[in-house]
Amino acid sequence: HVVIALNYGGRNDILQATRTLIDQALSVGKAPDDKHFEKLFSQALWTRDIPDPDLLIRTSGEERISNFLLWQCAYAEMFFTPTLWPDFGKTDFNKALDVYASRDRRFGAVKESEG
Repeated sequence: HVVIALNYGGRNDILQATRTLIDQALSVGKAPDDKHFEKLFSQALWTRDIPDPDLLIRTSGEERISNFLLWQCAYAEMFFTPTLWPDFGKTDFNKALDVYASRDRRFGAVKESEG
């Protein structure tokens, strides 16, 4: 999947999901249990039907995610390039994929010492 978001804000997405879950909790008179809360929260986001990204490519030399998919990028690998978006081409994309392929993806787990 390739996601290009226009007029999207990660903070607003999180706030609206929170409001949705608060409204649901008030309507049934109880909060969701902690065991399922993260899944319910993800389902309340505007991006609920889009898988979390494995790779976030940021063009233009900026090294920040700028309010883009804040919740969803928790375990995404980041690739930053000075290339501007209109100039980003096949060579740049292949470089991003090569860097991604070289990463040790642990999804938050601590690397075992080799020791």
